Amino acid sequence: QAQLVESGGGSVQAGGSLRLSCAASGRTFSKKNMGWFRQAPGKERELVAAISSGATTYYADSVKGRFTISRDNAKNTVYLQMNSLKPEDTAVYYCNGDGAVATAWVDAKYEFDYWGQGTQVTVSS
Repeated sequence: QAQLVESGGGSVQAGGSLRLSCAASGRTFSKKNMGWFRQAPGKERELVAAISSGATTYYADSVKGRFTISRDNAKNTVYLQMNSLKPEDTAVYYCNGDGAVATAWVDAKYEFDYWGQGTQVTVSS
């Protein structure tokens, strides 16, 4: 079964930066659209950013201008550079992807076949 391994989370003060990485197994990574999602306690899953197989990007309004998603198909890895972090960015961050467009993933009920363990991001004020 394919795997997703997220890393790079941590605790930072407001205004700080973190870079998340997601290593994916499998031979079809380059053909998949990929996204970063987050879920805070008591809240629904939220699509944060997405990047298509052709490198077109999507960002939630809440992170536009602060977060940057990128991918390295040679390494089967997708990244999320997070700058100017705010306390409201605190959540567990996950990556995932398939052939759907990002607008489908905005629905918090959209189902993926599997998830990784996620990486915790905590931003203090």
